[in-house]
Amino acid sequence: MDKPKLNDPEINPTDEVLSGVLGNSYVAYVQLMNTITGEKYLLVPEWHYYNDGKSWLCKVTYKKKTVFWLSAWDGFFKTSFYFTEKNSPGIAGLEIEKNIKDDFFSNKAIGRLLPLGVSISTTDQINDLLKIVEYKKSLK
Repeated sequence: MDKPKLNDPEINPTDEVLSGVLGNSYVAYVQLMNTITGEKYLLVPEWHYYNDGKSWLCKVTYKKKTVFWLSAWDGFFKTSFYFTEKNSPGIAGLEIEKNIKDDFFSNKAIGRLLPLGVSISTTDQINDLLKIVEYKKSLK
């Protein structure tokens, strides 16, 4: 199975490093970061090296709530959201790509959480991601 890039704890995920790993999808990454850190969303991205997964992950939070996780792959990045079973029906009502919903509802729970993953390689995919962000932020 593929693994995320950025596996060296000594190499911080600077813009230069991320640009090299993400390639053409770096434009989408920059657009996403500029959007979510702006006044409308007020999210805070923080890169940390995690020993359990042996890679750098970006934890994106709103106040104290984790909204999603981001990992860098070869030519794209992945975002991972986690929902409780109680909140999962709301995903069906979102106006996002059908394949994202289908993947979500076919995923197995991780403990008591249901994972929703979205791989991003172009700026066209960011709107769906932002709809999920808005939904996640709205949850109590």
